[in-house]
Amino acid sequence: MRTWGKRLVVLAVAVVVLAAAALVASAVHLLPQLRNPFAEQTEEHSGPVLLQSIVELSRYEAASGSFQVVVDITTSSILPSFLAGSQTLFIGVGTDNAFVDFSRLKGDAVKVSDDRLTATITLGHAQLEPATLDVHESHVYAQQQGLFTRVNEFLGGNPNSQQALYELAQKQIQAAAAKSTLVADAERNTKTMLVGLLQSLGFKNITVNYADNATG
Repeated sequence: MRTWGKRLVVLAVAVVVLAAAALVASAVHLLPQLRNPFAEQTEEHSGPVLLQSIVELSRYEAASGSFQVVVDITTSSILPSFLAGSQTLFIGVGTDNAFVDFSRLKGDAVKVSDDRLTATITLGHAQLEPATLDVHESHVYAQQQGLFTRVNEFLGGNPNSQQALYELAQKQIQAAAAKSTLVADAERNTKTMLVGLLQSLGFKNITVNYADNATG
C-alpha cells in the first residue's frame, strides 16, 4: 500500500511539473498559445454595425444659406392709380438649411471590405428644409397707394395684407434656395464629414455616392 501511495504522489507531482512547464513554454512562445475553452468569442460585422451607427445620427445639417428677396405686390383697378390701387415693395430676409437624411438608409447602403480598409456609402440626395423668414429684418421698402385705397384701409383695415407679404417672401426665399448651390454644398460637406469619420476608424479607401433610391 505504501508503494502505491508513493507512486500516486510521484505521478501527481509529475503532472503538476509538466503543466507548469507547458505554461512557461507557452508564455515564452515555445509552444502554441493556450486558449481558454470557456472564453467568449466575438465576431465583428463591420457593415451592419457601421450602418447602424450612421442611421443613429438621424440626419446631418450640412449647409445653411441666407437670402434676401424683393417682393412686389401691385393691385390696380379701372380707376387712375392716384385714386385706387397700390404698389408695395417688401424686402424679405431669411434662411434655409440643407440636410442629408440618414434615418432611412437601407441595409446595403454601407458596404465594407473584409479587411476593413474599404468602405462604400450610398446616401439619398440632400434636401431643403422649409425656408424661415426673419420678421425682424424683413420690412416694407416702399409703398404707394391711391386715395381711395388709403381711405379704405384706414376705415376697414386689412389684417391679412402683412401675412400675405410674409408668405410670398418665404416662398421666394425657398425658390431662391432651390436654385442656389445649397444642395450641392450640403452633399459635399456630408461627404467630407463621413470620409473624415471613417478615416479615423482606420479605413483607407472611402467612396460616398448619392442616389435617388438610397432611402426607402
